[in-house]
Amino acid sequence: MLARHLTTRLRAALEDTPVVLIHGARQVGKTTLASAIGGPERQTYSLDRTPILEAARSDPDGFVDGLPKSVFLDEVQRAPGLFQAIKHAVDRDRTPGRFLLSGSTNVMALPRLSESLAGRMEVCSLWPLSQAEIEGRAGRFVDGVFAPEFLSGAKVGGPPGDGPDVIDRVLRGGFPEAVRRHAPDRRIAWFESYMDTILFRDVRDLSNIVKINEMPRLLRLMSARTSGLLNFADMANGLGMSQTTLKRYFALLEALFLVRTIPAWSSNLSSRLTKSPKVHILDSGLAASLLGIDRDRLESDSTTRGALVESFVVMDILRLASTSDLRPRVHHFRTSNGKEVD
Repeated sequence: MLARHLTTRLRAALEDTPVVLIHGARQVGKTTLASAIGGPERQTYSLDRTPILEAARSDPDGFVDGLPKSVFLDEVQRAPGLFQAIKHAVDRDRTPGRFLLSGSTNVMALPRLSESLAGRMEVCSLWPLSQAEIEGRAGRFVDGVFAPEFLSGAKVGGPPGDGPDVIDRVLRGGFPEAVRRHAPDRRIAWFESYMDTILFRDVRDLSNIVKINEMPRLLRLMSARTSGLLNFADMANGLGMSQTTLKRYFALLEALFLVRTIPAWSSNLSSRLTKSPKVHILDSGLAASLLGIDRDRLESDSTTRGALVESFVVMDILRLASTSDLRPRVHHFRTSNGKEVD
């Protein structure tokens, strides 16, 4: 198991917070990490198992009342009623670290669920593996660029290692299973299976979508436009759907952590700066798979290569920022005439 940079923060949260939630996209390593830090006394209940899911949905309060003192509830978003039941349990007993949860849906985007545990729960985001995690490095780049030495001209980090080049890294991405598979065809097979699970189970769990087959088209379009400005009108025209429907589908992809918007930076002092966010696919390897892109195509297509490399770098910075002691906010900077800095 590769060491995850989130481990230290998670252990600290379990020492003083009754409920700790690890959330992030499916297959980023939430269950593995929770099992590693939970300890032998913490019992695991996976809501991917039908009997446990049915019990949690049919009687949330009874299910929670019957749990041992220290538990890990995996894929807790599949039984939303558990959040209110956990609130009741915590109000009776605020023992730190009592509930460790994981979820593949952003419950903070669902007001009723997030509000039920306000002040009782710490949320920790787990991303696909960063390049530093893959290589076993500390990953202090973000902290380093804010250090006084850097502002005085010092370099941050060491020289590049002898690992894969940038194109190989982009095509590999950061999902642990994709990183483990070295053969490109086996990696592509995993990405295809991953998308089937997301689209035909997780999306249905989250929302009653009639035209479920539109979701792969939207994801492919988002992959083709990754690192670009978010323009719903243009995307709606390209897909032949209404903006209302498109925004609903896009919100689902955000809730499943498959896409991420980066807000534009503005000091509110200049009208020459764009205010549109940029959108990035969570993982460059997933985006390349959705587009059917291999190494030869990426080497010959500078436009696609530029977009995927930008998303690869931005998402790696976001991963490092999420475990930084400084907790920085990430923005993009772009003027109205197209000059930009990410």
